[in-house]
Amino acid sequence: MNSFQAFLKRKDIEISLHRYGIDALSAMAQGLFCSLLIGTIIDTFGAQLHIAALMEPVATIAGTQYTVGGLASAMSGPAMAIAIGYALHCPPLVLFSLTAVGFCANALGGAGGPLAVLFVAIFASEIGKAVSKETKIDILVTPLVTIAVGTLLSAWWAPALGSFAMQLGQLIMWATDLQPFWMGILVSVLVGIALTLPISSAAICAAFGLVGLAGGAAVAGCCAQMVGFAVISFKENRWGGLVSQGLGTSMLQMGNIVRNPWIWTAPIITSAITGPVATCVFKMQMNGTPVSSGMGTCGLVGPIGVYTGWAADVASGAKAAITAWDWLGLILICFVLPAVLTPLIHHFVVRAGKVKPGDLKLDA
Repeated sequence: MNSFQAFLKRKDIEISLHRYGIDALSAMAQGLFCSLLIGTIIDTFGAQLHIAALMEPVATIAGTQYTVGGLASAMSGPAMAIAIGYALHCPPLVLFSLTAVGFCANALGGAGGPLAVLFVAIFASEIGKAVSKETKIDILVTPLVTIAVGTLLSAWWAPALGSFAMQLGQLIMWATDLQPFWMGILVSVLVGIALTLPISSAAICAAFGLVGLAGGAAVAGCCAQMVGFAVISFKENRWGGLVSQGLGTSMLQMGNIVRNPWIWTAPIITSAITGPVATCVFKMQMNGTPVSSGMGTCGLVGPIGVYTGWAADVASGAKAAITAWDWLGLILICFVLPAVLTPLIHHFVVRAGKVKPGDLKLDA
């Protein structure tokens, strides 16, 4: 036993909640942002600002055309896996081999791709580290073992993890059949939670075509998470944290949530409030692309998606005009209410002693 523990220490393999639930999760969130989310932002701005260089295909792979943003989004699996490997202190040959592992896990995981990448990349990384530099032909053994373990686990685990994520999506779609008030709460809370978890809320919304009133509730929930976390953590993370969470992703807080789940209380309660406000008061609908329903304020894709839906409805005659009431609802639901309600609710959580200074601090 002592020799095994010494081996793990020599290989820097630390089997702990902190290493996997905080370090790996936080790094994966950054990898997701630098690929899928930034790619979607590039595509959205290219379309809205009519920038030809961003709208035109730059590559055709297996008959599929990709824009600049599309290429970035397509690399989300490798980006997340490499980020996880970096957090686990993988040596170069293991780290580079995770490119194939991440692509495989993400592709086989479907809407649950990010969740599949998390589990598979952790195992592939640690096993790759275990064999690294143990033979004289390390340049062959390490990549072969890392990729073999990663692809086999992807084939075994990723579909099941993807199925779990899809079931979450089905639950969201079931909620759309309820009355607007309860639907607003359920969809807003569930999609908002999915946005912050290592599950692709954007992919779930796209897979199930989550638009209309349910899409509006989804936007409300995502904005509550992103703007809410950005505001309540401003003292710890200042302007960089405000931008990275408010315009990036609330998944950056996932490591802190694992450490102290109470920090999630205020954003979740806020989403339960803004969801029905969106569906019952302003009747805000997402009639843009379904993926926008799960993006929130990430690059302002969510609000822009609502606006493009309005514009399309006006052009088709389904909507007479974009009114001041529409704009008021969009601004209140996406920005003002999350920025006001979340810190107010969080104040009581802090007063109750559930959250202490530093709990929302992001890793540099």
